[in-house]
Amino acid sequence: MNLPPHMSEPPVAENGLHAAFIALRDALATEIVGQSVLVERLLVALLADGHLLVEGAPGLAKTTAIRALASRIDASFARIQFTPDLLPADLTGTDIWRPQEGRFEFQPGPVFHPILLADEINRAPAKVQSALLEAMGERQVTVGRKTYPLPTVFLVMATQNPIEQEGTFPLPEAQLDRFLMHVRIGYPDAGAETEILRLARERALREMDAAPVQLEKLSLQQVEQARRAVLELHMAPQLERYLVELVLASRDAAAYDASLARRIAWGASPRGSIALERCARAKAWLAGRDYVTPDDVRAVAPDVLRHRILPSYEAAAEGWDGERLVAALLDRVPLP
Repeated sequence: MNLPPHMSEPPVAENGLHAAFIALRDALATEIVGQSVLVERLLVALLADGHLLVEGAPGLAKTTAIRALASRIDASFARIQFTPDLLPADLTGTDIWRPQEGRFEFQPGPVFHPILLADEINRAPAKVQSALLEAMGERQVTVGRKTYPLPTVFLVMATQNPIEQEGTFPLPEAQLDRFLMHVRIGYPDAGAETEILRLARERALREMDAAPVQLEKLSLQQVEQARRAVLELHMAPQLERYLVELVLASRDAAAYDASLARRIAWGASPRGSIALERCARAKAWLAGRDYVTPDDVRAVAPDVLRHRILPSYEAAAEGWDGERLVAALLDRVPLP
């Protein structure tokens, strides 16, 4: 595959923009111990202008991670706990009657914050889920006859608890497709958990201090500049074809493996191709390169495609899920 001649050395960051994001990544890594994948995927989602669905057991720093990211960006943050009695207006906002003025006034909901945590999204009914997913896809909210635009920088991190499923409303595959990535996280190892204890003590002591620590923050303008830099990265035509072939193979795997073809009921949509390219570009940019490699594509493919590939009933009975199907596709589709 033909790559640019300067590929041997990472490019020098322009105007310190890349250095600012690396400093952000390092700062998050010191606070979110044992979840390096989650930290990187949060930054990839921010750079790729997409949204993140994170699945993991309680207590794995999902909320802490998005709060830490929001605290280091010059943007407001909101968290909403999804519950079965939640209403769409609790998320989007509603018109309030002002009798003194004789008019309705729109009171925006938490979805108007640039960074939003949708905690346990599968615990809310379909109407609330659809209200959020419409905002994610259209970047606007319609209340009554008026439409209100959402911020240009708009990142949603939704969480799911895989342990308890009673009283939940699982997201249909068509709604899952709206998420840029579906990230699964697990428990930290012993060394990381020991470090977590130390950080928890230090955080408790800081909270007792009357003078809070002032953090240096990224501006929203820097985020938009970084997104442009990501889109301008070089991607060789051969690598672009490999990326497309990987997604096409999820729809028709018979050319690679007949047994795999019968295990896939539905493959990834064109939205999957777009997400895979954007995430691979963001990962390459974070690595300090101005070109994308096959390893970038393969590294983000499981998180981008696992929720977009639906196993057949036969495959599900055999223990296959989206993650295993993606791994099989990566093994069978030849590299450029």
